[in-house]
Amino acid sequence: MIKTPPIPLVLTLSAAALSLLLNSCGVIAPVKPNPNQTAPLKAVYINPHEPGTYTHFQAEKNYPRNYGVWKNEEELANTSGSNASVTIDLSDQRGYLYNGSTLVMDYPISSGKEEYPSPTGTFYISEKIEDKRSNLYGKIYDAAGSLVKGDADSRVDKVPEGGKYVGAAMPYWMRLTNDGVGMHQGKVPRYPASHGCIRTHSSAIATVFEKVKVGTKVSIVK
Repeated sequence: MIKTPPIPLVLTLSAAALSLLLNSCGVIAPVKPNPNQTAPLKAVYINPHEPGTYTHFQAEKNYPRNYGVWKNEEELANTSGSNASVTIDLSDQRGYLYNGSTLVMDYPISSGKEEYPSPTGTFYISEKIEDKRSNLYGKIYDAAGSLVKGDADSRVDKVPEGGKYVGAAMPYWMRLTNDGVGMHQGKVPRYPASHGCIRTHSSAIATVFEKVKVGTKVSIVK
């Protein structure tokens, strides 16, 4: 039979011995507040993945709505019109360049806003023009050169006598549809903002343009 120590013996354990006993059992002693602490401490996020990996890129702050571009440099070097394809994700506002089934680049895009939604489905690049201007959307100036309308639609907005219409710049144009939807360089806020085209960030568009060809498959998904 196990005997219980006399009560006086238990009560005579010193505070130091009790602290040692608690710590040896894995109980952490409370940390005293710092009287000089005047502002709350903020948690610092540490990405747990290996730098340079795609999992690290995806775990970065605000992904997918940030401006980060990820490249698999080794596979990207072997990517060309013979094996490239593109997927545009409208929900994430990201573009993905593939070499076969291997992802080689992940980059930010801006698709069509609510009143001009980008079409979904499978398309094939039918035209590549490095320096192009829109014949549908642009700016209208009067005869004196003053801006009349900065978001003009050439189909409905009239050019004043002596004035001119200047189409919006669309560098690295890659046509997807016959009614004017394509991929090109443009402003890329982290939300849909275009007239239906897939605006591609300047940090990625030249690479996409170089790696694809007329006939390259482009999938636009939600």
